[in-house]
Amino acid sequence: SALSQALDWQFVTRNVASAVRSPRQLPASPKVLTVAQARSILAVAESHRLSALVRLALTLGMRQGEILGLRWEDVDFNTGTISVKQVLQRVGGAIIFKEPKSTKSRRVLPMSGSITRALREHHARQHLERAVAGDAWTDCGLVFVSTRGTPLEPRNVLRIWHRLREEAGAPHRSFHACRHTAASLMIAEGVPMKVVQEVLGHSLMSTTADIYGHLFAKAFEDAADAMDRALGQSVPAGPEPARGDNHGPIT
Repeated sequence: SALSQALDWQFVTRNVASAVRSPRQLPASPKVLTVAQARSILAVAESHRLSALVRLALTLGMRQGEILGLRWEDVDFNTGTISVKQVLQRVGGAIIFKEPKSTKSRRVLPMSGSITRALREHHARQHLERAVAGDAWTDCGLVFVSTRGTPLEPRNVLRIWHRLREEAGAPHRSFHACRHTAASLMIAEGVPMKVVQEVLGHSLMSTTADIYGHLFAKAFEDAADAMDRALGQSVPAGPEPARGDNHGPIT
């Protein structure tokens, strides 16, 4: 990019980097939680003041910064939607708010019944914490704050996550694994890849396919079987053809 800019400015006569083939980086298979592990974590977190935060991560796959930057004005209980409009990050020694990483990341997500209940309970709990804090409360308008109303420190959220995960007996997984888990559960339930892309906020469907494509294998098999049934071409399973005959697999 630097050489391309230098070429535009006529500082160089050629971008030598354009002739270089960069190595292909194969994405690693995401580590996810099983359904039982996710349920155990939700059960353990039920009594925690940030239980709604954990539920958002595991059910909608929201990024940590998106959850910590969520404001009450972005939560619409009337329409049952959550609008992702900003993210919270720690840069250097300061907590900052910034735009989501891409246009697709700015999205509107549906709230399920469990998420709606969790957020309503969280709102009531926050109202009580505000009353207890009194003049010490800082009203920043965020959904998830400290007991004094200030933005949550991302590192503290990670510590809480690992404490809840260990108490639930779940294996070591990063907080970001909640996002992968939500995606894998959607895929397991037959949600189309395009919808998974929109929920996760990926800019391109190819990104979703690169990360979770292997999880769609069973869905592809089911789709093929469904087409056979729809067209009346279902073939009963029989013995495999003998090796060397003319009915072997096409290669």
